[in-house]
Amino acid sequence: MLDRYKRDIRYLRISVTDRCNLKCIYCMPEENIIKKSHKDNMSFDYIVKVAEAAASIGVNKIRLTGGEPLVKHGIVRLVSMLKKVKGIKLIALSTNAVLLNRLAEPLKKAGLDTLNISLDTLDPSRYRKLTRIGEISKVLSGIRAAQKAHFKKIKINMVVMEDTGDKEIEAMRKFCKKESLVLQLINHYELSKDKSDAYTFDRPPKCTACNRIRLTSDGYLKPCLHSNKEIILNAEDLAGSLKEAVLAKPFKGRACTNRSMIEIGG
Repeated sequence: MLDRYKRDIRYLRISVTDRCNLKCIYCMPEENIIKKSHKDNMSFDYIVKVAEAAASIGVNKIRLTGGEPLVKHGIVRLVSMLKKVKGIKLIALSTNAVLLNRLAEPLKKAGLDTLNISLDTLDPSRYRKLTRIGEISKVLSGIRAAQKAHFKKIKINMVVMEDTGDKEIEAMRKFCKKESLVLQLINHYELSKDKSDAYTFDRPPKCTACNRIRLTSDGYLKPCLHSNKEIILNAEDLAGSLKEAVLAKPFKGRACTNRSMIEIGG
């Protein structure tokens, strides 16, 4: 489906939870975190109905996000359910890979097509600082498990902070080349500030090329990441809600102040 600016919207990012097993400094506030109760999150059956409605208006790619999607109980079952949705050609998932060691193979068997793994540094102490509590060994183990499960084109999402050095980026490039991983450099940005299209980075994409809308775990559609605009799903007309979100996409968002990144999934 085309939005008002003739962009073809074929990509739906679905947050399945606002919970995470890390506390990354650029994603999760240090304090005053209000976690939603499980009953506030969409059920798997409801997510599948949304996916079916999305496919009916031209969406063919779904990415599962969080929070951290792998902390969601039953995530493998959800992937298998979405795999059966007619019209959805690709199911992707973004993860910090902490739990991927035991879930990579089941996810692959369930039908997951691609993985994006967050890894901002190869330095264990810096990784701990950026994530507040993380152990990089678990991520590396998760990457190996994904390779063993024969996922193709595993992407590494590296958020480039102001204090990220060139040597750190070069080390990540060499690591990804050695391990046959695809590196994506992501420009660090704050939702509450005007987005800058920094074209030296791989992500976020240019606004002119944006082909996505987002669905939060509590059932709100966000036409644009950098906007407070939200549309609650109408259970009686899911396709209508999705069309409304597509047509509400701005040409360029400015800022989002009503949610943190952990609630949206990037």
